[in-house]
Amino acid sequence: MRARELLGRSVSVAALLVGLFALLAPGPAAAEGVAATPIPQNPSDVEAVPAFTGSPAKPRPVFAPTVPQNPFMAPNGRSNLHDDAYMTNTYTWSGPLGNSMQTLSTFQAAECGSLTVDRLGRLVTVCIGLEGVRVLMLDPRTLELLAAMELPPRKASTGNPFTSFSGGGYFYLDQNDRAVIPTTNNQIWVVGETSGPSGPGFELVRAYDLSSFMSSEDAIISALPDWSGRIWFATTHGLVGTIDQASGAVKLVNLGEAIGNSFAVDKTGGVFIVTDRALYRFDAAADNSPRVSWRETYANIGIVKPGQTEDGSGTTPNLMGGKYVAITDNADPMDVVVYRRAKSVTGSRLVCTVPVFEPGASSTDNSLIGTGHSIVVENNFGYTGPTATTNGASTAPGIERIDINTGGTGCSPVWHSPQRAPSAVPKLSLANGLVYAYTKPPRSDEIDAWYLTALSFRTGATVYEQLAGTGLGFNSNYAPVSIGPDGSAYVGALGGLVELRDG
Repeated sequence: MRARELLGRSVSVAALLVGLFALLAPGPAAAEGVAATPIPQNPSDVEAVPAFTGSPAKPRPVFAPTVPQNPFMAPNGRSNLHDDAYMTNTYTWSGPLGNSMQTLSTFQAAECGSLTVDRLGRLVTVCIGLEGVRVLMLDPRTLELLAAMELPPRKASTGNPFTSFSGGGYFYLDQNDRAVIPTTNNQIWVVGETSGPSGPGFELVRAYDLSSFMSSEDAIISALPDWSGRIWFATTHGLVGTIDQASGAVKLVNLGEAIGNSFAVDKTGGVFIVTDRALYRFDAAADNSPRVSWRETYANIGIVKPGQTEDGSGTTPNLMGGKYVAITDNADPMDVVVYRRAKSVTGSRLVCTVPVFEPGASSTDNSLIGTGHSIVVENNFGYTGPTATTNGASTAPGIERIDINTGGTGCSPVWHSPQRAPSAVPKLSLANGLVYAYTKPPRSDEIDAWYLTALSFRTGATVYEQLAGTGLGFNSNYAPVSIGPDGSAYVGALGGLVELRDG
């Protein structure tokens, strides 16, 4: 039976994945130091689709304010899914330019979404699969497995495994190369790296247990440190809290509003969290308690649109330069909304509300790209899960750039791209001026081809498209594009992790 014949059957997503992986590949490498096994795909499908279109890019650097380095996180660009504490989704180094590109992958039967890079250049990622959760260390060039550690398994109460980002979906690498990971047993694990005669490894350094504060249905969605070293955390049911790293003391508030994404922290001590109803700025009180500095509601039609996991904003707040914070709302059509983020402002806190994409076909569940004054937003409307893009199907088109006007007097559209990016978080290389998206064109022959697509940040024009792979295993399912310091691009996928780089 061919892979696409299997995908066409009316089965659950879980059964579909298990069937595909069992049919096309051996199990994931269990031992460290073993070469990567590629994510399975049908060879005839690969031959039937273009491997590369467009032409190599000429770098055109983009200016953006320097993002302050959080002293309790790994260097910017290496520390978390959204690249830094401001969640800008930008890199100061170049990504692939499209020169004789090479593609490889590692099959883990799990999605390796959040990607970080330690001081030795090794990849540290959490891979979440139907069978369990692991933190892995991979060689950045070969994707060889260097070390692995089991994390607490998923709970049935954490919801749909393809739309729930708790239990390791968001983690960060700290200043000592320790992975700080929210786990499914309502703890935050600090996992350090080890070295020895048998090679690198991981060890549990500390666990902060939050279970006494949480209901059995709740889950930790994300954790981040502020500039004073407190660990802030948020849960899916609306708890926001701090942890004193030395004593383990916990202080928290209950917002009573669902939280479905990560959050952002700025140098002034502001912590920016978006719930399904409002955007908040928190600051720590003298006793470390989370204190609401301001709250702004946003437009919301109150439904989960196709392409969203919550009935609210699908974005992690994006901090732009020293003044602004940007999200999307849940209006129809969806808006990009920008606020002044200071504790107190003169006049309106709202800078602009700009509609993007078509009425009845606009939603996102991915963070924005943000520079000092420019925002790039992606349309995910129609992505209801892995089966939404099988048998040649895709989602509604659209990637757009919005700029804040000089002086913060409003915002204006700059460009629109018709590319279709079902669910991957896009990224921007400031060094070469390329926006990297993960796209899937619809095809009448029912082949599911996934591409790393480079767009011009200045014009929105497509510069090149490089095939990542074909089939369900290459579906990014809300994972980001990540750019390593050596210029390689990585995309977490349902089958594992894909690497694309210049030859």
